[in-house]
Amino acid sequence: MDYAAALAGEIDRGEGQVRATLQLLEDGATVPFIARYRKERTGGLDEVEIAAVRDGVRRMRELDARRDSILASLQERDLLTEELSRQLAEADTMARLEDLYRPFRPKRKTRASRARNRGLGPLAEALLRQEGGRGVSSAKSYVDPEKGVESPEDALRGARDIVAEMASDSPAVRRRMRRLYLERGKFRSSVISGKEKEGARFRDYFDHTETVDGAPSHRVLAMRRGERELVLNLAVEVPEEAAASILRDEFLTGGGPDAEQVEIALDDCWKRLLAPSMETEIRSLTRERADRKAVDVFASNLRSLLLAPPLGRRPVMAVDPGYRTGCKLVCLDGTGALLETATIYPFKGEGGRRAATETVARLLEAHGPEVIAVGDGTAGRETESFLASMDLRGAAVATVSESGASVYSASDVAREELPDQDVTVRGAVSIGRRLQDPLAELVKLDPKSIGVGQYQHDVDQGLLKRRLDDVVESCVNTVGVVLNTASPQLLSYVSGLGPKLARRIVHRREKHGAFRTRRELLEVRGLGPKAFQQCAGFLRVLGGPEPLDASAVHPESYRAVRRMAASLSCSVRDLMESRELRRRVELADFVDGDTGLPTLRDIMEELEKPGRDPRESFRPFRFADVHSMEDLSEGMSLPGIVTNVTAFGAFVNVGVKNDGLVHISRMADEYVRDPSDYAKVGDRVTVRVLSVDLERGRISLALQDGRKS
Repeated sequence: MDYAAALAGEIDRGEGQVRATLQLLEDGATVPFIARYRKERTGGLDEVEIAAVRDGVRRMRELDARRDSILASLQERDLLTEELSRQLAEADTMARLEDLYRPFRPKRKTRASRARNRGLGPLAEALLRQEGGRGVSSAKSYVDPEKGVESPEDALRGARDIVAEMASDSPAVRRRMRRLYLERGKFRSSVISGKEKEGARFRDYFDHTETVDGAPSHRVLAMRRGERELVLNLAVEVPEEAAASILRDEFLTGGGPDAEQVEIALDDCWKRLLAPSMETEIRSLTRERADRKAVDVFASNLRSLLLAPPLGRRPVMAVDPGYRTGCKLVCLDGTGALLETATIYPFKGEGGRRAATETVARLLEAHGPEVIAVGDGTAGRETESFLASMDLRGAAVATVSESGASVYSASDVAREELPDQDVTVRGAVSIGRRLQDPLAELVKLDPKSIGVGQYQHDVDQGLLKRRLDDVVESCVNTVGVVLNTASPQLLSYVSGLGPKLARRIVHRREKHGAFRTRRELLEVRGLGPKAFQQCAGFLRVLGGPEPLDASAVHPESYRAVRRMAASLSCSVRDLMESRELRRRVELADFVDGDTGLPTLRDIMEELEKPGRDPRESFRPFRFADVHSMEDLSEGMSLPGIVTNVTAFGAFVNVGVKNDGLVHISRMADEYVRDPSDYAKVGDRVTVRVLSVDLERGRISLALQDGRKS
């Protein structure tokens, strides 16, 4: 198969672009590297398109591998005809390929195989010809007690089993039946008797029906979970007459006794073989479809979270709130290094509050944090209120999500970074570092523990991991990494590195001191020219002798920048610092065999703001004066932060224990196809309270004016 030609049609791009991308991928280039530094080769394909080429060729190779396996099996058993070979060669989906192979696949013992072993295959063929009653009348000639055929009826019964299996295996039948299920099939779920109370969270599905083609991913996954937890019965149904009609169309060609036998066989085929088989296939297909959608939602949420505005290299105080065990305080310098820890008990009477006030004041005086990061878990809002009652010396208070902080605090990474601290201190440190740089801190966690997914533990884990790894890699390389301060976890996502090289970079840094130039990366054991080419442009060396090392300009393009500077009789540093000098550069004069206009434009854009962070600037956020669901009332207008976006709406933190749901129908006045068009994780929004269900802990919200605040 010509993969480039096929993929070009799929992504609607030129065959040459796809072919060049495939070659780069074959040579070991990563998606971020190709998108950023090989625009001339690919014609400017972006990361999404490059990933589609990579994933598409993987899928096509899997299809070809399966095709080759089928052909080898058929040839070995002398079953491959010229027509079948042609059909297999033309099959462009795995389903079509398997349909064609199904009649020839080696089977375990079935009723049909036993009937064939008794010599009843010719009788089945005679019935299928439907020549009046010739097949039926010949049944007596197949009686053979030694083979277990005691009577003509035994012979007909066995022949019908063969016909039923042939009908079930028919590629034409399965193709039409699959279309029937997809177009007219329905999911039907019902509660298992006695599980009503135990499975109350699935009550929406206790007596539920919806079409297969219209069922959104979150409801498919919810029904499947209810079934797996033995709360729901779940079935996929189609109009039986429509299914029977397909079988009759394909196999009933005449009348008389033979046709009657075939009709009995077709009825058996449907009930015993085809309906169960097709239901299994459709359930698998819809699960894969739901998985892909859920993974898309998770990936979009994760990207928004990772690219959240960073506070930057500024000192912070972080608070992991708590009632009984107190609030753990940590002070961090601008690099995230731990300076001091303390525990306060502001909710244990007046004495505890007074002592807490004195401790916070002392830490503010000693370390001068610019922002106080407060975890959003238990006692978070109360801790904010306590801090608001104090003179914070100009420090702002910011709420930080605690999702996954406990996972980090007990992890090997946390023990390695903070070996002398307990889990509460590690959790508080993680909260503070998340404020300083969400991306650098969150890469230390398994993305599934961050809490922005939709049924993430139910979906295909391999698919989920591949997609989330792509998102993390994309975000890390989009932002860039400071070589001399990055953690091994952050470095491992840099294009061309990985965990092993990341640790070797950190080891070299610890043993020989900071890197002065990018070129010194080649001194790292195992990091050769290929890895250097892939990673160098995404790593920043600040304050070194080569000013371009602090930018996203790739070392392979330094020569072009130096030529620009020489043409203006200035230094590279002068060119980077002077907008007037840059305006005098005629890019077309510097196009050569290695560097084209797309790269030159990127270079000039980078020289404007070398090493710029593409993330938005940090802004503190304040909730309204509400602390519990009891403080909410219908009609209230409140500021909030989007914490999760799903296929059915968005969850918003308005400052109480439970997040509220803005259902997709309440996101805008017009029809909303995709909630992510109206809200993303981290967005600051204004919402209106529609209802508060204290018993079920649910808050229903509407997105005010359908806009971010």
